[in-house]
Amino acid sequence: MHVYDTYAAASSGKILHFNVLMRIKDDELAVKYAKAWLADIGEPDANVKSGNCAFCHTTADLPQYDQALNQKGYAIYKLEGCPE
Repeated sequence: MHVYDTYAAASSGKILHFNVLMRIKDDELAVKYAKAWLADIGEPDANVKSGNCAFCHTTADLPQYDQALNQKGYAIYKLEGCPE
């Protein structure tokens, strides 16, 4: 699994820090998925750019994310400032 360390600035100015998890390594797709997730949580105008969504590392599969990966092609691991 490929991990993209991501930061986004919400419209309120709050910084959201999360990882985009994907089975393929694709920088542009990671940004697309980050923006999709931000829209899903009510932050469609949050600013995330390719420089703020950078490949971090590859790790073994994490079974707890299989459902999201199978349904959406990605999963989100929330770090700082993200809604529960």
